[in-house]
Amino acid sequence: MKPVLLRLAAFAAVCVGCVGPNMSDSDVPTSQVAQAGAIYVTCGNRLSDAAKINAAITGSRPGAEIVIRGPGLINQTIKLLGHRAYRGESRTGTVLKQADGANLVALLASDTFLDDKSYTGTPVSVRHITLDGNRANNTESETAGIVLRSWLSVVEDVVIRQMGGDGLRVTSVSANGTGLKTTQVNGRIAGNFITHSGRHGVFAEDPQNAVTDWTLTDNWIASSGVDGIHLDNAAGWMVTRNHVYGVPQNAVYAHRAFGTTISDNYLEEFGDTAEAGTWHGIYATVQGGAASTIVGNRILNFGLRKDPKKGTGSVYRYIALLANYKTGVVTVAGNAIRGAGTECETALHYAAKPGARLSVTSTGNAIEDIPAERFTGDNVNVSAGH
Repeated sequence: MKPVLLRLAAFAAVCVGCVGPNMSDSDVPTSQVAQAGAIYVTCGNRLSDAAKINAAITGSRPGAEIVIRGPGLINQTIKLLGHRAYRGESRTGTVLKQADGANLVALLASDTFLDDKSYTGTPVSVRHITLDGNRANNTESETAGIVLRSWLSVVEDVVIRQMGGDGLRVTSVSANGTGLKTTQVNGRIAGNFITHSGRHGVFAEDPQNAVTDWTLTDNWIASSGVDGIHLDNAAGWMVTRNHVYGVPQNAVYAHRAFGTTISDNYLEEFGDTAEAGTWHGIYATVQGGAASTIVGNRILNFGLRKDPKKGTGSVYRYIALLANYKTGVVTVAGNAIRGAGTECETALHYAAKPGARLSVTSTGNAIEDIPAERFTGDNVNVSAGH
C-alpha cells in the first residue's frame, strides 16, 4: 500500500497581518482564518489594529486561539467570543493601549456584555498581555480593562493599568443594563498586576445572585480609586494570596459572604485618603445558612502610621463582619493585624443587623498597636471553637 498523507484542515496556524515576501494582507484567504486552530494577529500601533483583531475573532471558529503580536492602538472594544483563547506573546511585547479620545466602555469585553444578552457567555481565557487605559487622554468614559460576562473563564498573567473605571469587572449586567437569567460561575483570576484603576481593581458586579464561586488568587492590586477588591456577591468566592495596597477605601469588600474564603492575603495602606469615612482591611457582610472563613491574612496600615492626620474623622476596622439575616457563621483565625496606635482603629469588629445573629469562632489572631482589639455587638456570639 502507498503511504497515506494526512493534510491538516486548512493549516494549524494562520497569521493575520503577517505577510510573506510575495503576499499582502488581502492574500490571506478568509477560509483559512475560519478553520485555523491558532490565528496570529500582528498589530502596528495603528488605529486599524482593533478592527484587525476583531475581524480575526469574528472569522475564527470555536476552539481557536487568537495570538496578538506587538503593540496595538485600540479605538474599539475587542469583542471576546466564547470557546476561544486570547493571548499575547508576552506582557511587555503585547501592549494594547486605548487610543487618545476613544473613551471606550472596555478594552476587552465578553460578547454577551456588548450584545446585551440575558444569558452568560461561553468560556474564554485571556493571558500574557498588557492593557493600558491611557486614562489621562480618555476622560469622558470610565473605561474598564476587561469586562467578563462569561462563565468558566480565566484571566492570567495580565497587566491592567491606568483605567478610568475598573481594572477587571465580572458582571451579571450587560452594557445596556440587561440582567442575567442564568448563572455565571467557576471563573479564575490569577497572577495579574492591576494598578491605578479609577474605581475598583477587581469588581464583581452582581445585583442579582449570578456571579458566584470564582477564584481570585495571587494578584497584585495597587492604587485603586475606591476599593482594591469589591465583590457585590462574595458567595462561594475564594479570595486568597492577593497583595492589595495603596487604596483610599477598602482593601477587600465582600458583600453577601456565603461559603466564602478570604485567606492569606497581604493588605496594607487601606483608607489611604484624607477623606473622612469608615475604611476596612476586610469588610464582609454575612448571609445565613452557610459558613465562611477569614484565615491567615496580614493586615497592616503603613499609610496611617506615616501620616496619622489621614485618619482625622475616619474609622479604621481591620476585619469587620456584619450578619445580614438568620445566623451568619464565620471563622476568623490566625490573622496578623498591626495598626498605628490611634484611637480611630478597631482590629476586629463583629455586628449583626436587627433580627440576625452572628456566630464567630475568633482565635489565634495577632493584634498589635491597636487600642480597641475587638468590638462585639448585640446578637453576636464569639467563641474559641472546639
